[in-house]
Amino acid sequence: MSDSLTQRLNQILPKITSKDFLSGKGLGNEIAFYIFDYPPEEELQIRTHIEFLLTHIPKYNPGLRVCHVKLFDMVIDYLKERNLLEKSLRKQKQEGDEALWKALMSPLKAEKLVQVFAKAARPEEQDLVVVSGVGSVWPLVRSHSLLNNLQTVMGQTPLVMFYPGRYDGKTLRLFGKVKSNHYYRAFRLIP
Repeated sequence: MSDSLTQRLNQILPKITSKDFLSGKGLGNEIAFYIFDYPPEEELQIRTHIEFLLTHIPKYNPGLRVCHVKLFDMVIDYLKERNLLEKSLRKQKQEGDEALWKALMSPLKAEKLVQVFAKAARPEEQDLVVVSGVGSVWPLVRSHSLLNNLQTVMGQTPLVMFYPGRYDGKTLRLFGKVKSNHYYRAFRLIP
């Protein structure tokens, strides 16, 4: 792991537990969505750091209500709930990835997943929502579409998305390669 990534990771905990961050100070009526981008090859280190954050947040800000949404787990649970998981696995095995993607396009539309996310995160009961697993659910779930649709359910609760790729404040590049539609509404958590 590079020194610059280590320095950026070390800045997260004090920032996300600060009163200014949690109250949205300085956002100028913008939504409190933040993206922490990182090199995709550091995924395992990032997962470890997220667990570190979740363990240490209570020490920095006792009583802070935090929910961690792992997108892959959320999607799997949703497919199970809808009795689509086993069917999807069979379809992929028999017909391939393209057939699976087509079959899941409708149930995994961002407009539908936003309610699943809201049920999992319960943003009205949280002070902070942390999101991970963006790369694990791609291409079935697109982060820019999910973020666009989450604006309606997050209210004033800050959301921090860990993103394996690059975010320059305008464009998301998953894995540093896959360019998505422009997304201007999030802030870089730690530049």
